[in-house]
Amino acid sequence: MTLFTAARRLSSTFVSPAVSRVHLFQRHLTTMPPLHKDPHRALLLLPPAPTSSTYASLKAAYSAPLSTVLRELRQAQEPALLEIALPCPHLYGHLNGARGPLYDTTQQLVADLYKLICIVAAKDAIDTEDAEGINARILLVAHPGDGKLHNTSEDSTPEQELQGPAIDLHTLAKSSRKWKVVYSVESEEGERFLKSFFAISKDTKVSKVRGGMVLNAGASAMTTTTAFESSTKHLSVAVGGTFDHLHIGHKLLLTMFAFVLGRRQQSDSPSVLTVGITGDALLVNKKFADQLESWKARQEATHDFLHSIIYFGQPDDNRIQVQEVNEPGPNGHAVHVSYPFGLTIKYVEIWDPFGPTITDKEITALALSLETRGGGAAVNEKRKEQGWDPLEVYEVAVLDASEEGSVGETFQSKLSSTEIRRKRSELVKPRAKA
Repeated sequence: MTLFTAARRLSSTFVSPAVSRVHLFQRHLTTMPPLHKDPHRALLLLPPAPTSSTYASLKAAYSAPLSTVLRELRQAQEPALLEIALPCPHLYGHLNGARGPLYDTTQQLVADLYKLICIVAAKDAIDTEDAEGINARILLVAHPGDGKLHNTSEDSTPEQELQGPAIDLHTLAKSSRKWKVVYSVESEEGERFLKSFFAISKDTKVSKVRGGMVLNAGASAMTTTTAFESSTKHLSVAVGGTFDHLHIGHKLLLTMFAFVLGRRQQSDSPSVLTVGITGDALLVNKKFADQLESWKARQEATHDFLHSIIYFGQPDDNRIQVQEVNEPGPNGHAVHVSYPFGLTIKYVEIWDPFGPTITDKEITALALSLETRGGGAAVNEKRKEQGWDPLEVYEVAVLDASEEGSVGETFQSKLSSTEIRRKRSELVKPRAKA
């Protein structure tokens, strides 16, 4: 469930955190979950998506390489982190502008690709929702379809270029991430992308995998200058949810939430991503509540994912600071992570349906799932009552694979925190009897 679900889906009376003092402390990010210590880290360089891509065209283009890579990683019989670089010609030259004109095309691509990853994994019975399985993450790369880097208007500083989830190829190739293997797709476009990558990157083991069928790949979607000029560049964006047992549906929501945030320029105010995470006390009536992760565990898992798609700098950069806040009143408990390019992620423990969207006037945009569209309307009604400007709402698709038959049923179970808890509960019962 997403934070800003329609108010009727949560009780109207909540208990505020029983905290009567302020407790602040700072620690380096390296004390958080070991993002950069995954036992098997791999990178898959996909060719550009087909022009005017649909799920069917992405499936034809990417099923074969995804299946090959996922199977190979499974054979290693150890947890794996698979980062998937998706070249997006429509983003090339536009990373510093407002994200509104780029949102629909990007959201469709990310949604369809995450759906395909889950379908391929389901067909091959590959675990993608457990810590012992394969953790797949999509990285958006602004890169021209023809592979020819042109002079663009991008004028970001080196530190600003470290901010994802949309980056250029130089940022990816020069990052400090250590991949045991880089997979490349055997196709004209795939070879071109690989060549561009290794013109910048250090030597890494390369494994070629069979490509699929791509028609009219790489043509850049045209976005008018007027569209960017009339759009707002958001520097404070909110999202919310329970984020229990983080799965691919959560990854889609968090990726698009982070995408909405514009890159902060020198003259801009600091930028903020606010993640409302439901407090433990509101979840006691959830199904299979004994398998619910604690707020702390859910916050750390959410941060592990967001950090991996947002930050492409050095993992031991001591300028990154983590601050835990405990204050009286609503939204008083939070964890703030601050980055050197002027971005702060605020993970806020929420106790009502609205969270910080009605206590933080600076928030200007909200990302939510299509199934919780009513929550956005409820938030804006509350803001209207306070005389505040409404939030611009960005909707994220609800992943569905009903057309895939029995595989679709397996797919849906991978996108349900309740179903994941049920399976875990069943695993615990036999042990208890033993």
